[in-house]
Amino acid sequence: MRLSGRKQLTFTRRWTQQSRFVLLTLLGLNVAVFVTQLFLETYRPGFSRDYLGISDNGVRDAYTWQFVIAPLLHNGPWHLLGNMLILFVLGRDLETILGQRHFLYLYLAGSFAGELGHLFLMPSGCVLFAASGGVAAVLVAYATILPELELTSTVFFVVPLRLKAKHLASGAFVLALILVCIDRGGTVVHSAYLGGCAAGWLYAHLLGFGRPSILQRIISQRRASAERYQQMDAEQFMVEEIDPLLEKISRAGLKSLTRAERRILARGREKILESQSR
Repeated sequence: MRLSGRKQLTFTRRWTQQSRFVLLTLLGLNVAVFVTQLFLETYRPGFSRDYLGISDNGVRDAYTWQFVIAPLLHNGPWHLLGNMLILFVLGRDLETILGQRHFLYLYLAGSFAGELGHLFLMPSGCVLFAASGGVAAVLVAYATILPELELTSTVFFVVPLRLKAKHLASGAFVLALILVCIDRGGTVVHSAYLGGCAAGWLYAHLLGFGRPSILQRIISQRRASAERYQQMDAEQFMVEEIDPLLEKISRAGLKSLTRAERRILARGREKILESQSR
């Protein structure tokens, strides 16, 4: 669809036609591993749970391959279908926005964080099929980058449902918290959500998307304050920063100063020494 009646030039191409190599590779890999998982379970029931899903017992037994295989395991066809649907729908836009490399790193970070979250939060006998960790990271990163975008779908093809991306991600996070509290045994998939959500949010913020967090705002304020102090000469610093503190001391005494105000006095002394050494 073009915004004007002009013809499309031969040397241009639409941004939607960009290659989605990473997304298609992840989809194919998940499906291939699920088919392999079905064959293994047919010939040896419980094999995936005992040797491939990640757990505290597996870590103690040095089953290191679980960290690689578990993020591709699904607990049934409906789990696979739901994950692949979310990954395909959201991953198309996200791979275009982030690029192939960062999209892959985002998925891997979510998968690994989901495994760590399970190991820290769940009992030792609980086994995780961790395919939802990477998908959760994609969902939360998408909601961080495009929070107000409405995702329109239909429940059972009857009831129209319109949700913003940020509401969908928040709902998934709350659901994960509830499930981690009430379902803590056997083979699970939900304990990967929390770590995946955290990784998706953090990765998107490291790339510069989303609203600044409290920590980021504090750091930026301190950097701005430090730059302001460096640009001020000694006389300006004394007038704007030290004189109000001296008035406060004359009114309420030295003990009334806060730690931050005491640091300002120390900086004033440094400013004076710097001006005298020049």
